Amino acid sequence: MSVAFTRDEDHEAAAANLPDRPISPHLNLVTPQGLAQLQAAFAEAKAAYTAAQSSGEVSDDRTAMARATRDLRYYTARLGSAQPVEPVTVPQAVVFGCTVTIERADGRTQTFRIVGEDEADPKQGSISYVSPLAQALMGKTLDDEVRLDGAEIAITAIR
Repeated sequence: MSVAFTRDEDHEAAAANLPDRPISPHLNLVTPQGLAQLQAAFAEAKAAYTAAQSSGEVSDDRTAMARATRDLRYYTARLGSAQPVEPVTVPQAVVFGCTVTIERADGRTQTFRIVGEDEADPKQGSISYVSPLAQALMGKTLDDEVRLDGAEIAITAIR
C-alpha cells in the first residue's frame, strides 16, 4: 500500500469523525420564526441523512454520512430544548423578540431584533439574546442609555 493511499484513507476517516456541533448552555429561547427555522433545518438534516444512507454503501461517502448524522443530532437536541416565546405586541421595555433601535455615541443608528441563538444573524439585523449588546439592553426602556465597552448607547425605539 502506498503512503499516498494511506493518507487519503486517513483524511477520509478524520472527516468522517466530525466533532458534534456545540450545544449552548443557555436556555434555548426561540421566536415563532426561529422555531420554524429549526424545524426546517431538522427536516433538511433528516433528508440528508436518508440520502446518505440510501446512496448505496455508507462507506462510499463516510463524510456525507458523518455530517448528516452530526446535524441530525444537533437539530434533534435544539428542537427538544426549544422554548417558544410569543412576541410582546407593544413592549414597554426591551424583551426577547422585540426590535430595538439604538443610537451610538458616534451618531450611528442601528436596529436589531433580539432572538434565539440559532436564529441570530447580525448581517440580517437579528442578534442573540445572550450577546453582550442584547444583555445590556434587556429590561431597558425608551430613552434609557446603556454603557457597553466604554461607549454610550441610547435606546431610541422599541417595537
